Amino acid sequence: MPEYLTTREVAELLRLKERKVYDLASSGALACSRATGKLLFPEDGVRAWLAEHLSQGETGAAAVRPNVFLGSHDPLLEWALRQSQCGLATYFDGSSDGLQRFAQHEGVATGLHIKDDDGPGWNLGAVRAACGHQPVVLIEWAKRQRGLILGSDVGKPVEGLEDIAGLRLVPRQASAGAQKLLLDLLEGGTVPVDQIEQAEPARTELDAALAVLEGKADVAFGLASVAAIHRLRFVPVMEERFDLLVDRKAWFDPALQTFWQFCRSGALHVRAAELEGYDVSGQGVILFNGA
Repeated sequence: MPEYLTTREVAELLRLKERKVYDLASSGALACSRATGKLLFPEDGVRAWLAEHLSQGETGAAAVRPNVFLGSHDPLLEWALRQSQCGLATYFDGSSDGLQRFAQHEGVATGLHIKDDDGPGWNLGAVRAACGHQPVVLIEWAKRQRGLILGSDVGKPVEGLEDIAGLRLVPRQASAGAQKLLLDLLEGGTVPVDQIEQAEPARTELDAALAVLEGKADVAFGLASVAAIHRLRFVPVMEERFDLLVDRKAWFDPALQTFWQFCRSGALHVRAAELEGYDVSGQGVILFNGA
């Protein structure tokens, strides 16, 4: 799709009549410029408007987001949601899945750990691309140790990713941040992916470790905390940052406020210290404040 769209192309994209597109342009709701007598609309601006109004009715009043926490599975986050008794339901099916669902107003918050493509940071690039024009806030949750979780029957020394050739790996689903991280690391390393036998994908961090514990795989690319829970050997590879993306309006609703008040209590810091591989010293730092 071109960078700038004509009135007809915008009408087709939004499934509106061209007259309605002209009305949106004249009211300033849709940004546009006039060139050679024609209105041209920046494609990213049109898509941002569409994302913001996906859940709006004819009156323009935004639909209420359901009280669902989306995104990537994190053991400490799952524990805090349960212990806080905040009433939020969960649908954890990966960072990318959660971000897409959040952009479509399917939940009040999502957890993610997506490496930025153009720098050493985390999550900002993905959030700006998906929700940069929405009223959202990105908040640090925790830094986590990620690496190789090894079964007891692995018969050779494993000190890093370069040693997993010939082992059976339990992958994650394509929408999981851990899977994207692993593939990116393997692509830049010395072990071709086709030299790694793969078991059935696991949909959560806990399921990946259980597959190793039960002998269904030799190795998983998982969290130090999960390896410790199951008393499995862990080889650190990297530190990642796990953040929470929340809807600014929903943040002040009782469910998220109950959750966050619990997070600020001493109980969460005690639990984080009990779990291996967590650093919550930066928890609550605002990393991005959307439009």
